[in-house]
Amino acid sequence: MISKITFHAAKEKNLVDGHEEVFSILIPSWNNLAYLKCCIESIRKNSKHNHQIIVHVNEGIDGTLEWVKDQNISYSYSKENVGVCYGFNAPACLVNTNYIVLSDDDYYFAPDWDRYLFDEIKSLDHEYFCITGSMIEHSPTKFKGIIAPYDYGKTINDFQEELFLKEFHTLPFQDWTGCNWYPMVLHKNIWKQIGGLSTEYTPGMASDPDMMMKLWHCGVRYYKGISKSRVYHFTSKSTSRVKRNDGNKQFLLKWGISKSTFLNYFLRLGQPFSGPTPEPDIRNIKLKLLKDKLKRFFSVWKK
Repeated sequence: MISKITFHAAKEKNLVDGHEEVFSILIPSWNNLAYLKCCIESIRKNSKHNHQIIVHVNEGIDGTLEWVKDQNISYSYSKENVGVCYGFNAPACLVNTNYIVLSDDDYYFAPDWDRYLFDEIKSLDHEYFCITGSMIEHSPTKFKGIIAPYDYGKTINDFQEELFLKEFHTLPFQDWTGCNWYPMVLHKNIWKQIGGLSTEYTPGMASDPDMMMKLWHCGVRYYKGISKSRVYHFTSKSTSRVKRNDGNKQFLLKWGISKSTFLNYFLRLGQPFSGPTPEPDIRNIKLKLLKDKLKRFFSVWKK
């Protein structure tokens, strides 16, 4: 049974020089106060625009709840960990801007991260987009949409902030397609259309690609990762503390294709950006789709 969630709006807007808020930044956090502080302080210090910050506090027994209250930050709260699906959907109930940004709590936002995202939004004439910043990580990765390995600290305790601020913009990369990772910005109308994250994936494994599939089905084809919009990702492993759902199997049973098929052949995750994503040529992936169909059949049979 999911713990009841309560909602707490900030007493007043945290306006900077009277400027209205541009993004509503949603940050789920589960007893990870040191990283959450670093994340929010980097947003406040390194943003070009003013933003609304909304935290979902899972448990908060490490002082997170008291700190968020003291900071006059809007927040939702559950006495137990309710996972990232509720952890994003709940604070979304408190947004007061047109643009929702999804963020992990173990990010350090680089200077002007928001300017590049907002400039991209303003260049479009529609709301059907999914735009993200680009993560910098300290360790090698197989994913093409991540800038790695560039080690500025594996934990917050050894983070070389000064060196990172000096060098982050010089790391070679390019705009990429497919999105699927945070920080991700969506128009609130698109978020409402898809109903946020699907809570049947609680605590959250494969909830991100499921959300991308829902975006695909509602007509989004503009998936762009912005190279110049950068965050440093400490990769703090909250997922190691939970009992993981079988997200890959859930995705296959729900959509009829595997997560990897969708990310690689529909979204083209991590490929250089060349414009709106075209429909896949089904003739080129018939064998892959057949394998997925057989895999789904046997998964249902086993069930």
